[in-house]
Amino acid sequence: MEEEKEEKKRFKVIDKRIFAREGEGEAEQKEEKKVQEEKREDSAKTQQPPPLPEVTFSTFIYSLSTSALVHLGEIPEPTTQKMAKNLPLAKQTIDILGILQEKTKGNLTQEEENLLNSLLYDLRMRFVKATA
Repeated sequence: MEEEKEEKKRFKVIDKRIFAREGEGEAEQKEEKKVQEEKREDSAKTQQPPPLPEVTFSTFIYSLSTSALVHLGEIPEPTTQKMAKNLPLAKQTIDILGILQEKTKGNLTQEEENLLNSLLYDLRMRFVKATA
């Protein structure tokens, strides 16, 4: 009797997957996984931000001058795309550039010195115009 109960408890598993040849389903699965991984890699590549430019003294000076232009209300703020004047911050940024000019005197290339001088002159003139 116990044997009959054990036989009734057993169940039979039938694989209903369709295979043309032995192991073909596995190959298809591997190929599908490979395609999915390639898609993920491609999307990851497109989602990566572009590489940042090399940081040099000139790019640093350009960054500060752009910040001053934003505070002067000359160009829109990058995050909000709104034009807003903040003259105290513009003055502070221009003063920082002036300090850099004083402290780096004699240590800059001619090109860097000319860039800093022309940017400072331009920003100071724009500041005077904005406060008038």
